Amino acid sequence: MAGSGSRDDDFTAFVLARSARLVHFARMLCGDPGLAEDLVQTALEKAYLRWDRIEMADPFGYVRQAVVNHHLSWVRRRPWRERPSGDTSELDLYAGTPEADRSRTSTIDPSGAVDRRLAVGAALSALSRRERAVVVLRYVEDLTEQQTAALLGVAVGTVKSTNARALAKLRAAPELSGSFVGERA
Repeated sequence: MAGSGSRDDDFTAFVLARSARLVHFARMLCGDPGLAEDLVQTALEKAYLRWDRIEMADPFGYVRQAVVNHHLSWVRRRPWRERPSGDTSELDLYAGTPEADRSRTSTIDPSGAVDRRLAVGAALSALSRRERAVVVLRYVEDLTEQQTAALLGVAVGTVKSTNARALAKLRAAPELSGSFVGERA
C-alpha cells in the first residue's frame, strides 16, 4: 500500500478500500454488528499509529490479526453470563460486504438468500467461540490451517480438531438441514 502520497492519504486509501471487508470479517467472527464495528475501529486506530512500519508489509493481514486479537481479548474480559442468546433474527451477517462479494450471490428469489443468511448466522452462533473463529478464518477468510493456528495462537492440530467438531455441528444444525429457495447447487 506504499504510495507517493502522505501517510494520512495512504492510510485513508487503505481504510476506504478495505474497511468493508474488515467489518464483514469481524461480524462473522463475533456475530454482533456493533461489536464488529468497534473491533475494526480499535484495530484501525492501532494500525494508524504504526502505519509507517506496517505499510510496506501486509496491512490487511496486520489489521485482520489485530481484529482477531481484540476479539479474543474482549471474549476473555467478558463475564460468562453475557453470552449471546443466539437470536439472529436482526443479524444480517452480510450487510456491508464489498460489492464483489454481493455479486457472487445470484439467486432466483432474494428471500431465499435472506433465509440462508439467517440460518447460517443461527448455526454459527451455536458454535463455541473458538469453533466459530476457526470456521470463519478457514472458510470466510480462506486461510490455511497453519495461518489460522498462527492467528489464534494455537497448534495446527487444535485447528484441525476444532474445525472437524465445528463442521460436524454445522452439518447437524437443524437450521441448515432444509433446502432453501434459490440455493445454488
